[in-house]
Amino acid sequence: MNQFSAKIFKIGINPYVIPPVRVLNYLFKQCGKEKGPIPVTVTLNTIRFPQNLVRYAGRWRLYLNNPMRQALQKDVGDTISAEIDFDPEPRTNPMHPGLKLALQNNPEAQKVFDTLTPSYQKEIIRYINNLKTPATVEKNIAKAMQHLLGKERFVGRDGVVIKDLPTK
Repeated sequence: MNQFSAKIFKIGINPYVIPPVRVLNYLFKQCGKEKGPIPVTVTLNTIRFPQNLVRYAGRWRLYLNNPMRQALQKDVGDTISAEIDFDPEPRTNPMHPGLKLALQNNPEAQKVFDTLTPSYQKEIIRYINNLKTPATVEKNIAKAMQHLLGKERFVGRDGVVIKDLPTK
């Protein structure tokens, strides 16, 4: 059974629920693993949300973002009812064509980008993809390139410092 009720807690600024063990076992069986983030779909008040079930500080947590809590009209301390299933669909963030072109035109920045962790790469890609105007996209792609070259802050981070890049 994949339906459950749980109280909303908060860790730092992040509201979450802890699915019951029977639900976790159901998900582990569906996805064939018990480690790493587990992509799921969560149904709240008939609205389906993509989300990841993650293990943090020894507990499996389902974080509830603002749209999810708004759909429920619930907040920290309230109890929610949810239905959860493993989501086998690949979760990819396509790279913005402007960022892709900028990286192709700058082999040094491309080399640095390729050495970043997948989550750091995803952070940059998502940031660029969520910008609204072409001018803002262009400006931030330029900033991202300078960041990769270690010359500028980007999204609250200092320039990337990569030591001993492999040579071809």
